[in-house]
Amino acid sequence: MWRLRRHPWLVLAAVVFLALSFQLARWLSLENIERDDISALLVAQAHGDASAMLAALSGCDESCRSTVREDARRLRRPGSIQILAYQSQTAYSLTSTTGFTRVAWKSSLQLLPVVQCFTVRRSGNALSGLTLRLVRVSLPLANTQGDCR
Repeated sequence: MWRLRRHPWLVLAAVVFLALSFQLARWLSLENIERDDISALLVAQAHGDASAMLAALSGCDESCRSTVREDARRLRRPGSIQILAYQSQTAYSLTSTTGFTRVAWKSSLQLLPVVQCFTVRRSGNALSGLTLRLVRVSLPLANTQGDCR
């Protein structure tokens, strides 16, 4: 205890280090949350479950609901989902942003991949905390090399 009284800056440095570590871990975990949310939506889509897909999307308007129903009908697949490529425009954002996440995926029982775009909205900032919402899912891209727009 004598050392703590003599060097209070060590205690302060340890507290600051722990606080920064906690914030960094919380910020980095958002990437896993985004991927898990998109994976869950893809599983629901592969099962043809439009209602579960709609529950995963935030603020889905009539056009969005129509796309979701079409995706659930057209992209029903047997087997488990395998994500082949994942590119997020919002990855590691420090502030509020909205962007596309392009996902190439396939069913374990089918050979051809499906490429879709998800609109992802992050709000908040790295210090106070970011929240993530999936806003929209696209129909499959006709050309698997296509960009999200």
